[in-house]
Amino acid sequence: MKNPYLAKMVLPLLCAGAGLSTAQAQGIGTVSGRVLDEKGEGLPGVTVLIEGTSLGGSTNGDGTFLIQNAPTGPQTLVISFVGFTTQRQSINVTAGQNTAVAALTLSENTTLLNEAVVVGYGVQRKQDLTGAVEQVTEKEFVKGQITNPEQLIQGKVAGLQVTTSGGAPGASSSIRIRGGSSLTASNDPLIVIDGVPVDNRTLAGAANPLSLINPNDIESISVLKDASSTAIYGSRASNGVIIVTTKKGVQGQELRVNVSSQNSVSRANKYVDVLSGDEFRAVVLAQGNAQQIALLGPDKAVNTDWQREIYRTALTTDNNVSLTGAVGAVPFRVSGGYLDQEGLLIKNDLKRYTGSVGLSPVLLNGNLRVNVNVKGSWVDNNFSNQGAVGAAVFANPTLPIYAPGNPYGGFNEVLKDGNLNTLATRNPLGLIYQRRDRSTVKRSIGNIQLDYALPFLTGLRANLNLGYDVQQGRGSLYVPATAASDFNRVAIAGTTAGQGGLNNISGQDKNNRLLEFYLNYNREVGPGRLDLLAGHSYQRFADKNYVFADRLANEAVYAAAPTLFSGLDYRDPKYVLLSFYGRANYNLNDKYLLTATMRADGSSRFREGQQWGYFPSAAAAWRLKGEDFLVNSTTISELKLRLGYGQTGQQDIGDIYPYLARYTFSESTAQYQLGDEFSNTLRAAAYDRNIKWETSTTYNAGIDYGFLDSRFNGAVDVYYRKTDDLLNNVFVPALSNLSNKLTTNVGSLETRGLEASLNVDIVRGTQFNWTANANANVYKVEITKLTNATDPTYKGDNVGGIEGGVGGTIQINSVGYQPNAFYVYQQVYGTDGKPLEGVYVDRNGNGTIDSDDRYQYQAPAPKAILGFGSNFSYGKASLAFTMRANLGNYVYNNVRAQAAFPQGGSDGVLNNLNREFLTSGFVTNTTERLQSDYYVENASFLRMENLTAGYDFGNIYKDKTNLRVSLSVQNLFVATNYKGLDPEITAGTGKTALGIDNTIYPRPRTISLGLNLGF
Repeated sequence: MKNPYLAKMVLPLLCAGAGLSTAQAQGIGTVSGRVLDEKGEGLPGVTVLIEGTSLGGSTNGDGTFLIQNAPTGPQTLVISFVGFTTQRQSINVTAGQNTAVAALTLSENTTLLNEAVVVGYGVQRKQDLTGAVEQVTEKEFVKGQITNPEQLIQGKVAGLQVTTSGGAPGASSSIRIRGGSSLTASNDPLIVIDGVPVDNRTLAGAANPLSLINPNDIESISVLKDASSTAIYGSRASNGVIIVTTKKGVQGQELRVNVSSQNSVSRANKYVDVLSGDEFRAVVLAQGNAQQIALLGPDKAVNTDWQREIYRTALTTDNNVSLTGAVGAVPFRVSGGYLDQEGLLIKNDLKRYTGSVGLSPVLLNGNLRVNVNVKGSWVDNNFSNQGAVGAAVFANPTLPIYAPGNPYGGFNEVLKDGNLNTLATRNPLGLIYQRRDRSTVKRSIGNIQLDYALPFLTGLRANLNLGYDVQQGRGSLYVPATAASDFNRVAIAGTTAGQGGLNNISGQDKNNRLLEFYLNYNREVGPGRLDLLAGHSYQRFADKNYVFADRLANEAVYAAAPTLFSGLDYRDPKYVLLSFYGRANYNLNDKYLLTATMRADGSSRFREGQQWGYFPSAAAAWRLKGEDFLVNSTTISELKLRLGYGQTGQQDIGDIYPYLARYTFSESTAQYQLGDEFSNTLRAAAYDRNIKWETSTTYNAGIDYGFLDSRFNGAVDVYYRKTDDLLNNVFVPALSNLSNKLTTNVGSLETRGLEASLNVDIVRGTQFNWTANANANVYKVEITKLTNATDPTYKGDNVGGIEGGVGGTIQINSVGYQPNAFYVYQQVYGTDGKPLEGVYVDRNGNGTIDSDDRYQYQAPAPKAILGFGSNFSYGKASLAFTMRANLGNYVYNNVRAQAAFPQGGSDGVLNNLNREFLTSGFVTNTTERLQSDYYVENASFLRMENLTAGYDFGNIYKDKTNLRVSLSVQNLFVATNYKGLDPEITAGTGKTALGIDNTIYPRPRTISLGLNLGF
């Protein structure tokens, strides 16, 4: 018989501590019974415990349970399940006998206060949380075509911002919790998958390592935001922690097979607004000189829309199958998936094959719980040439695509004096079709976790976790010798000019090993419950990077592979993280909650004396709802005040061992000649012997609330975070080190913010239900220190390179301002409201416009991040949507900034113009114009992330087979005043940095049809 609650199963880990133990009593008995839902059907996976002990277990597939070794005398059963109201039942256990409990019925609890929330090294009831933690379950995930796991929670969690770098399949994502805590070190959160902290640094051949994980295998995602909840992870938790829990089988469950198939169609719904061929021809004829006019295509009928030529309608199919059940005492889940996703860009696609196995047996009369998880993936990428995205914006629209018979593979290219003009924009179609850029990436994540209830002390458990995360990337890149993009490369061995192309390979292996052991003790102490945890962790990271020669298309060596001290063909840096941690929770009468944690981390990335960092935290909560004056209130269904403090650390910088004094071999192109021989030189590298942990201190105050039987419920948090000893890449005085810039501990920054979430049950009924949810985060990050010495002439560190000039930047890190603030000239406007070319405000009043007139103006980070969603259901039909918004985020539109027609000549180059030119009419390409605040735009937006309609046909065959059909649209619309292609600009490739729009791979609008069959 179909059981509608199997989809709400809690991981066996959520039942940790529920194992049977040897009772320290004069006699023992057994307790049996059955748990039902309000329809009278058995509920599988319900946690049944004897209160004050760890005795208990989970109900079987039909809702029955059996507790052995129960102590005699009066006892209280505690019955809990996600989404249902926890129930307590008084019983009396008789020695040597079975106590049969009458059928127990659980009713649904919309407040989910008793929901088990996954936290660091364990689980807690939602009402017992003292930190800022949010959990999103499968039911609440973003729907539609989801390639990467982080996309499941876009717009779902207050304070969490997930932004993909573009629309390419498997594109990398920027994940920020409360804005991040660092300046130049990593701002990515720690991600833990089934108890294994994973390595999500760049892997050769993978744009996004998280794309190697199948989102269909995920049961829930918890987001730990404040230091009191993250400090248990110590040195890697400054930017928050995301805990991913995958699906598991259930003891006693009959075999269930689930097959899902989703097929999608994607199209670009917007293009960069550039001039058509006719418009561009008219501009050149009216304003160009003879040389520029000669660069127009001879056929006046040609109007090449390069953007539409390189993009296509993309198709995707995503198919998954899973088997869930139990063989004897061994619950299992086995799944497999196949994703074939085309990108909008021609020849860009991703194929992913995934598999997972999960076993969760309970052995030794319930005393030993075992969790085995193995996940694997094989991904084939065809990256195409994403340089064509920018080339299509600037390519001359009066030129045809092809020029049959030319030496560049028949693709029309710009010439100068009969030869290839290397300064001109390359043919976008030539860039795509004359490049083969492929990779194969493999990844496996797995662990075995043993949780044993020790027999000599009731409530004491030992937990051993052995895990691994192995990744392998292999890539190949081939460009023929006829391709204009690499036409003029000449081999060192001395081939003739004109030979070129590429024929290169790449490779990288990563191996992350984990050993963790902790003891957990849980018992009643006085009027409350005490939960103690103490553990040790060892994690080893190995990263093998292979080095290869740079070769021409004909395999001739263009540049030899770097020479390594080891004489091997790879670099293999390794480092170890050694940790000790502990946590104490005390719950007094479900009203007063205390939490304290401490973690000591030792990293081999720092020298002896600086290796260890200590990260404490403390939190307290007062659950007012448990007080006598509110316990019977029908208006206030939940009210809890929280206060937390903690410190976390940061060690993620580019260099593995930045404290070591070392020499490096020169490249093969920088050898020293002695007679007829050329030798590599040894060069001293910059280092900081005293480099140490970056430390963030966070204060958090929050309130959890619920009103009117929790029809209205949510949370509000205010927080303050200060990061000291920033791992910052700064200029150093001449002769003080071996480079003019050095990564060292200098500076600090502060973050202040307020976040809120609200969930509303608008309509509760038997047929029609309507819920809505909203979240918001308002915050500001400010740099408070950048140098160790006071220098009134130091304005900051210029960052954010831009196109259109040579070595120009548009951002600065300055004390008193947000990171990456735009550093610009103030534009002057005419009476008609149009910008005056070459006229800027003399802000320092010295009568000259120079670099001292630049000022800090706005920043890329939004002032507010909003999320909103709603779910409607009527009978078997449902409708849901998710929307996201950023307010107050600014973007430098580098595409608009290049909209100037150089009347004085262009050295044989004639690029298309953004439509901005018809407004400004600029004809010079000065540094001041490129750095004008005219191009810094308010990029606030509202995006309809997903709209999904579904229909559940229910049982369609013998009461065992059910079918659900869904139709979804992603990226349905974006409401914004931003003039560029897309207002969400995050760090990408080349000079596409945070808040700098230098063309972006379009995010497509995707329509998906999904079928889900269960039997």
